[in-house]
Amino acid sequence: MPNKSLETVLVVDFGAQYAQLIARRVRQAQVYSEIVPSSMPIAEMLAKSPKAIILSGGPSSVYESGAPTLDSDLFKQGIPIFGICYGFQVMAAALGGVVTQTGKSEFGRTSLSLNSKSKLLDGLPTQFKVWMSHGDSVTSAPAGFSATANTSATPIVAFENSDATLAGVQFHPEVLHSENGQEILRRWLIDIVGCKPTWNPENIVAAEIEKVKALVGGGRVLCGLSGGVDSAVAAAIVQKAVGAQLTCVFVDHGLLRAGEAEQVERDFVASTGVKLKVVDAKERFLTALAGITDPEAKRKIIGAEFIRVFEAAAREISADEPIDFLVQGTLYPDVVESGGGTGTANIKSHHNVGGLPDDLKFTLVEPLRTLFKDEVRFAGLSLGLPEEIIWRQPFPGPGLAIRIVGEVTENNLRILRSADLIAREELRLAQLDRVIWQCPVVLLADVRSVGVQGDGRTYGHPIVLRPVSSEDAMTADWSRIPYDVLEKISTRITNEVREVNRVVLDITSKPPGTIEWE
Repeated sequence: MPNKSLETVLVVDFGAQYAQLIARRVRQAQVYSEIVPSSMPIAEMLAKSPKAIILSGGPSSVYESGAPTLDSDLFKQGIPIFGICYGFQVMAAALGGVVTQTGKSEFGRTSLSLNSKSKLLDGLPTQFKVWMSHGDSVTSAPAGFSATANTSATPIVAFENSDATLAGVQFHPEVLHSENGQEILRRWLIDIVGCKPTWNPENIVAAEIEKVKALVGGGRVLCGLSGGVDSAVAAAIVQKAVGAQLTCVFVDHGLLRAGEAEQVERDFVASTGVKLKVVDAKERFLTALAGITDPEAKRKIIGAEFIRVFEAAAREISADEPIDFLVQGTLYPDVVESGGGTGTANIKSHHNVGGLPDDLKFTLVEPLRTLFKDEVRFAGLSLGLPEEIIWRQPFPGPGLAIRIVGEVTENNLRILRSADLIAREELRLAQLDRVIWQCPVVLLADVRSVGVQGDGRTYGHPIVLRPVSSEDAMTADWSRIPYDVLEKISTRITNEVREVNRVVLDITSKPPGTIEWE
């Protein structure tokens, strides 16, 4: 929880796929937000002293038996409330309006028209496109509310009371497909409710540093570095808070991309001054993975070996003086998805150094647990971390092992590492590396195809490029990389990596295909 002087906007989740996106959009307006379930008692919501409340969308119909609802007493507390989609309908029904199954549904981009004077919408274009996803409609606004916008199929797609502190929209302003969506949210939060835009990277970092100081005191702290942005920013915050009391451990399992181990050992240490213990475990991991081709078996072996190596390093470091705390890069989406609880039992396992023996149990330090990924990056920039680490694309914990379809060998790693580096270089030169979400490069080590290189016939491996665009990795679309960039990548890989004679492009969205191949 951030310091109590920050104003908080609660996002009440009715089962929406976009609840986290709403919370992120609130934060992009520089206002702190928290997600709470619709089942939370009003007393608990009020105990959080919310400056405002946003009601999310959801898949239900308000008039169905068992549909999630909201105690109408919440609207009598004098707290500004904004409803979105299902939340708009819940709000209408609770305040005496009417919600009806009209037989007219709207999905996707829809043209909205302003039809009345509106404190919230005045000054926006009289017509613009919004993203709809509803079957039911508000057919009568609550008494004292003005209906301010409509579509060709739905007469009421926005309403507000006299000062717009109670307002709502049928569409989804939080998605990028809705024109003026972020401006509508910003207007309501800042101009109408009067929230102060004080949630920014500098304040975030300062608050987390103070919390770590208070928690750790004079204790010793251990942090495992992976080479990724989350562990790097978490470690940098703790380093700022307690200095030499922190020791970082970097287990080099030999499964990182070209240059990433060096980034941790050289650049991260130089920018933070952190005390780092490097464990060279490359041979150990290769030996354990020998002959293994099943992706789940690879993951389990890598996880088990990492725990054993980390345990040995922790025992060595704590031999003279016990270690009291363990830093973990848990992010806010992990907390939300696990039910919002505290402690290791509720956090997704891929963010844990789990499985340590009882005598090596630590108190967790989680300086990122209130942050979304984009906020972690901006916090890292404010801490002065190298941009190569901050803007590193998401990378799986098992590393290149699950981007090799086949056995993980030193030679296969070399082939994939070389091809991956070329793809990253060309995407960076084309200024696309921060536009796309990530671009996994996959080696089909168990596949060979016939080719012609020079005057000779070859029998080489295919490389798969998997560029995707996403906001949260829950869904993803394949990125439309310009043909000339793809041509450069393909030509360089087939010229410079002799074992590869074919480069293919994966144009599958998620769903149905996952981002990673294994």
